[in-house]
Order: sequence, then structure tokens, then C-alpha cells
Amino acid sequence: MSILPIDSGRYGSAEIRRIFTEEYRLQKMLDVEAALALANAKLGLIPKEASEVIVKRANVEYVKLEKVKEIEARIRHDVMAVVEALAEVCGDYGGYVHLGATSYDVVDTATALQLKEAIAIIDRKLRELCKLLCDMAIKYKDLVMIGRTHGQHALPITLGFKFAVWASEFARHVDRLREVKKRVLVGKMSGAVGTMASFMGKGLEVQEEVMRILGLKPATISTQILQRDRLAELICLFAIIASSLDKIATEIRNLQRPEIMELAEGFEVEQVGSSTMPHKQNPIDCENISSLAKLMRSLVIPALENIPLWHERDLTNSANERFIIPESCILLDEMLGRTIKVLRSLRIYPENMKKNLELTKGRIMSEAVMISLTMKSMGRQEAHRLLRELSMKSMIQDVHLSELLKKDERVRKLLSAEEIDELMRPENYLGEVRKLIDRAVNEALTIISQD
Repeated sequence: MSILPIDSGRYGSAEIRRIFTEEYRLQKMLDVEAALALANAKLGLIPKEASEVIVKRANVEYVKLEKVKEIEARIRHDVMAVVEALAEVCGDYGGYVHLGATSYDVVDTATALQLKEAIAIIDRKLRELCKLLCDMAIKYKDLVMIGRTHGQHALPITLGFKFAVWASEFARHVDRLREVKKRVLVGKMSGAVGTMASFMGKGLEVQEEVMRILGLKPATISTQILQRDRLAELICLFAIIASSLDKIATEIRNLQRPEIMELAEGFEVEQVGSSTMPHKQNPIDCENISSLAKLMRSLVIPALENIPLWHERDLTNSANERFIIPESCILLDEMLGRTIKVLRSLRIYPENMKKNLELTKGRIMSEAVMISLTMKSMGRQEAHRLLRELSMKSMIQDVHLSELLKKDERVRKLLSAEEIDELMRPENYLGEVRKLIDRAVNEALTIISQD
């Protein structure tokens, strides 16, 4: 019976949920045991025929999950239950299973194998999202809209500029994930407290060979566990990425307000917005992304708390990692997928952007006028005071700023009516927007094209 929505399939793709199923986890642990047997045989620690049998039987077709659970219920040790179940199906060669290893050699290395697959999925979706944002930045490079600071109208920007800023941010996330993989996709095979004493002088060779077989980087040094700064860094990164996704979702939610309505989530033909208000079209995907981001950020705390463990290890990390490792991967996968869906079906309203540009009756162009007056010999501070005065007057009297500018003698001495009209056009005050978009997009595309 499902309890959590992840279990029921509500969140996360089937592709990533499969990686964290009990049976798949068991198979990864068996893969580690098989690699250990091969390494031990190669280095002369166990007979070759023993490794051949162990490798063949280290499979969930032979080692059944139900059997492992049955043993665990009796002995109360999850890894030893796997070892006993594998040893049993290996017959006379069962005594060579797990030779030299400690539990977390298997647990941590199996986790790295799971993370290798999960991170590949997340990396692919990150790149897809970044490429989509680049495409949208170019497509809407010249679609002028109001830029807002403190929730207030500031200066004109373009929709493409907004997308380019996001694309640049997600390119950095791709870069960060590339770096963190070096420290997270690491395995160990070092015995009880990490000294490799149980491998009879061949510990370094055993670990090197096991990780070569599994396609992981061997730890430089470890205790009985891999140090948890590695997982903490990964989950912190996931929380940062989730927060960037939250930022996009929050922006779209704000711009979908009916009184703004510049952008909006797609709304399907049979979709229902409210059980009682038939007209509602709620930004539910964006709200879902923001909601899951809160949960993702909460996973950072136990990840950080797992770094300080007693001596060479204790077990206070174990229980919570059964939650935070699969949860962080599955939730981020869900958030990335939803964000891509939202952007692909995004409704864009240029007419509302144009209308909103005029909402403050030209006051958004006050800086442009101030700069122009300064260039024509009026002191910058004097020009600022003048434009502030006229902007306040425009707001109080509800008249267009250009009317007041054209009537003001201090302005008319320096600017003609035609110049004022030109200064009032938002598309004339976009600065280096086009160059900035091109630069950000080119950099992002370069980053996401790298392995």
C-alpha cells in the first residue's frame, strides 16, 4: 500500500523512480558484491570459480527481495541479510561472498551507482531546460515589457532578456553538477574502519579494481563510510537548483495575475481550475514547483547534520538518508519536468505588456530624460530632483509625464518636443539588451554542449 505520493507515482518520472525501488537497490548492492568477487579473484584472494558463481548468482533472479526481507526481520541487519541470501544461492562458494568488505562498502558504493544514473537524468533535463530558455531568449529578444524592482515598475526590458538571465543561471547549474559529480560518484572498498586491513595487503588494488568494474572513482581515503560532505554538497546543490526553479515559477505566477496577465501557464481544454468557481485558471504547476522547492530546501538540514558522525562512523545518518537521497533526486526530476512543461506551453500576451508599459503614464522613462538632460549640461542631481518633482506631479494629477515635460521651461530650454517624444518610447531605452542576450545565450549553449 502506498503512503507517500512518491510511492504512488504522483511525483517524479517512472525513469527516475525505478532507480530507487527496493528491487533495483538490491540489484545495485549485488552488483557491488559481484565486482568485489571479481576483484578478489583477480588478486588471488578467492578462487576464480568462486567469483564466477558469485557473479552469476548476484542477481535478483536468484536473490529474491522477499528472502532478503525475511532474513533481515530475523537478524536485524540489512546488508548481512543480502550477504546471507547471496551466499545461500552460491552453494559451496557462498563462504567467499563479501570477503574483506564491511557493510558500508556495499551501501555507499551501491548508492553511488544509483546516483550515477539519477544524476544523468537530472543533468539531461537541466540541459534541456537551459536550451529551451536560450531558444525563448532569442525568440523574444525584442518583445518589450516593463522591468520591475520591489514589485514596482522600473525600466523597460524585453521578455527575451528575462529568459536569457534564467538561461545563464541554469548554465551555471549544469556547470556545478558537472563539478559535483567528481566528488559524489565515488565508491569505497576499505573494510571496517577504512584501513583495508581485511584485504591482506591488497586493499588498494581491490578497491581500484572494484571501482574500475563498476565505473566509479575510488575514494582517496575513507573511514567505515564515505564522508558525508559529498552527499551534503549534492543535496545543497539540488536545493539551489530547486530554488532557481522556484524563482521562475514565482515570476510566472506573479505575471499571471489578471491585473498584469503578461504570461500564464497553459490551461488544457478539460482542465478544472476550481471546484466552485468555473472561471478560475490557477497556475497549479508553478505552485507545485514552489511547494516542492520548500520541501527540497528542508532536506539540506539532515544532509548537513550527517557530516559530523561519531569517530569512524555511527548510524545516525542511515535512517534519514533512506529518505533524503531518493527524495531529493525524485523531487528535482519532478520540478525540472514541470518547469519544462510550463515553459513549452507558456501563454504570452504582448498586448498586455504594451498596456502595462503605459500604466504609469510615461514615468518609467524618467531616467532616460534625466540622463538626456545631464548630457545637455544640466547637473545630474538637479536633473534627478526635477524628474522626481515632475513624476510626482504626473502621478498626483494623473497626467502623462511627457505633457509636464513639454510645459516645463527648465526642460524646454534643453529638449525639444520631438526629443521628448523619442525619450518616451520604451523601445528606445533598452541599452545593451540585445548584446547581453546574445552573450548569455552563447555562453550557456557552450556550457551545455560540453560533456
